[in-house]
Amino acid sequence: MTTISNSYLHQLSAFAAELDFDKAPAAVRQQLAWVLIDTVGAMLGGSAEPELVKLARQIGMGGPCSVVGTGLSASADSAALVNGTAGTFLEMDEGNRFSKGHPAVHVIPAALAWCEMQGSDATTFLSAILAGYEVGSRLGAACRLRGAMHPHGTWGTLGAAAACARIMGLSAAEMQEAINIAASMTTATSKKTMLQGGLVRNVYAGLSNRNGLLAVQLLGCGFNGEADGPDSLFGHIVSEHFDKAEVVRGLGFGDEAVWHITQNYFKLHSCCRFNHGTLDAIDAIAQQQGLPAFERIQSVRVDSYNMAAELHDPAPKNTLAAKFSVPFAVATRLVHGHSGLSSFSWDAVRDERVLALAKRVSVQEDTAMTKRLPQERPATVWITLDDGSVLRGDAGVNRGDDALPYSTDELQQKFLELSQRIWPQQHAQQMIELTLAMCHGDCTFADWVKHLRYAPTR
Repeated sequence: MTTISNSYLHQLSAFAAELDFDKAPAAVRQQLAWVLIDTVGAMLGGSAEPELVKLARQIGMGGPCSVVGTGLSASADSAALVNGTAGTFLEMDEGNRFSKGHPAVHVIPAALAWCEMQGSDATTFLSAILAGYEVGSRLGAACRLRGAMHPHGTWGTLGAAAACARIMGLSAAEMQEAINIAASMTTATSKKTMLQGGLVRNVYAGLSNRNGLLAVQLLGCGFNGEADGPDSLFGHIVSEHFDKAEVVRGLGFGDEAVWHITQNYFKLHSCCRFNHGTLDAIDAIAQQQGLPAFERIQSVRVDSYNMAAELHDPAPKNTLAAKFSVPFAVATRLVHGHSGLSSFSWDAVRDERVLALAKRVSVQEDTAMTKRLPQERPATVWITLDDGSVLRGDAGVNRGDDALPYSTDELQQKFLELSQRIWPQQHAQQMIELTLAMCHGDCTFADWVKHLRYAPTR
């Protein structure tokens, strides 16, 4: 067993092991409620995708744990894998601009499965989510992953392990060991999968949840990890920069405490976050000047930050690749009038009007915009019309960030839209109310899970 010291890792592990949701600030508890609602919605919406339906039927062979949106049950590891995969399928899962990834979907499926397996109460479930979110997001913010890597399936594995260790009530030393074990159980993820439409990318978060859960099981069997697994992983292997001070910056419950979960973002555009500045800029044009008929558009130029400029494929081969294409996102928004689920469906990907317009969209990096990360994800859009006139829109802070948040009404409407693929609206509305009630101590975990297990209507 690793010797405990006053290292950054011990501080992080002690915080996660001792974290009690009921003692967290009210704003943190409220934010976690909406993060849970949002993530369940993403899992429900993703569970309707044909590839996910087949995967769930193949893996969901019975067990104590819910396979969300399917009416099936499975073992804890299988449920964590499938639910984590479903949660990323539609690219609607929440994220964190400082960790540059998606903490909740890497934690909640594992915490849900392990709590069902253990018969845990609501406080344990919610404490585990909060612990896992903070551990994963802080590690993500402290490292700079190699440019060829996708952030899914990396630091999220350590967050999932922390959540499961918290469920087991492990000590700080045991929490540290679980994190060390999990550091050797991340995956070698590739960014090209998202750019080329490789659906295997959607499994990355599922693997993080399954492997994080497995790390705690291995600990219980006597396995151990390196002395400082995160430093080895993020300081030398998948990342060449790891700022240990950043991991523990603002850690704790004092007046100067910083909670990553309150610095998250939610998504209403049904695509990669790197598209959102561009889409917000188009929305700004729509609000200020009105958008022209798409037939009048001669060209569209987009200037944005480096990661957005990488998404330049005008002819994505499937719905996943479409979600990671700025030209397609611009074109489908202008043709269909919105950037919701249906604008990134197979019908949209095959829409000749969209594809023709996407070929007339260019995207390039503005280095000054890149320097504004992560506080802003900026973009400027110029739309040139057939009469030579030009419409311009700008975006800095993206809508959905903590600095420019969506309203709870907007988040509720998003949940209803996603869940209607599986559930009747009345049941979905009750799920929102029960989740909020559970986070206020007015609903048991068992009752919440019973509602979650509602069989699909399809």
